[in-house]
Amino acid sequence: MNIHELLQTTIERKASDLHLVVGYPPALRINREMYHLNNMAELTKNQIEELVLPLMSDLQRKRFMEDMELDFSSVSGTERFRVNCYYQKGTIAASFRHVSSKIRTIEELTLPQIFHQFIRHPYGLVLFTGPTGEGKSTSLAALIQELNETSTKHIVTIEDPIEYVFPKRKGIISQRELALDTHSWTNALRAVLRQDPDIILVGEMRDYETIAAALTAAETGHLVFSTLHTSSTVEAINRIVDVFPPHQQSQVRSQLAAMLRVVVAQRLVPSISTTNPIVPVVEILQNTSAVAALVREGKFFMLDSVLETGDDHGMIIMEKYLSKLIRENVITRDVGMQNALRPQLLMKYL
Repeated sequence: MNIHELLQTTIERKASDLHLVVGYPPALRINREMYHLNNMAELTKNQIEELVLPLMSDLQRKRFMEDMELDFSSVSGTERFRVNCYYQKGTIAASFRHVSSKIRTIEELTLPQIFHQFIRHPYGLVLFTGPTGEGKSTSLAALIQELNETSTKHIVTIEDPIEYVFPKRKGIISQRELALDTHSWTNALRAVLRQDPDIILVGEMRDYETIAAALTAAETGHLVFSTLHTSSTVEAINRIVDVFPPHQQSQVRSQLAAMLRVVVAQRLVPSISTTNPIVPVVEILQNTSAVAALVREGKFFMLDSVLETGDDHGMIIMEKYLSKLIRENVITRDVGMQNALRPQLLMKYL
């Protein structure tokens, strides 16, 4: 097989990922489980190099040899893949994440209806958090596409690499990819304010510089969407503050209290249905006046209590969402317990 046949197999079998590692046959992740393509032999060092290296430009290959890992995007037919190429045991390996050419809507993703409200803020920060591979980019793409369909805005995305490609609709979308369109996150975020944006998507708030720049963009009257890697909404706020040196943390808490609009923690869990085998589970923390006061004062430990009692403000704690899916027979009790951040709380709701 050549690489495009492997990628086509990935699409046909509805796999989320393709893995190429020396000493193993190509492997697919389907509904969160890994399956080897048993009709294929174990891959050799030379085979993987022949499969992967031609996908890179000369500049990308040079960066890969220097950094020993590389993120980039690849196209097979009409479908896109996010690729991470890396070394293991001195040999090249690669992971391909399928990014569907179809951008699904909030309804198609079975996300709560309140997600429609997240795009109605005139400015501020909308943050999605959760482990890698839990659907954050897909949910954000649904929001950006809804903005694209309904508003005459200039949306600028900064990504590494570009995942979903948005079609022409009412407004304008400028999609910038690290290394291809800009030298660094910091440069792109510094320049974006001069590009007349209404809405900014920062693919990931990775470090002090990107977090500081995203907060500044929100403060200057822009609606900013971004992602972070933490397990809960409260941990996301904690993480942002902890990135800054102690003497700046009070100021950052004040910025967050003023600029944060909503934090969504998202996971994907196995469902009972065979037609829709994976469903999203979310935790939603809205920045009400009570939340803003706790953030400003650094009393993050009290935010769980606000989440538990914030239904009237569009909030939901993850365990309540899990209990709802269990009662509706969407997921099993065991799946709910395995994915609960606070198992005792889930037992209470059940």
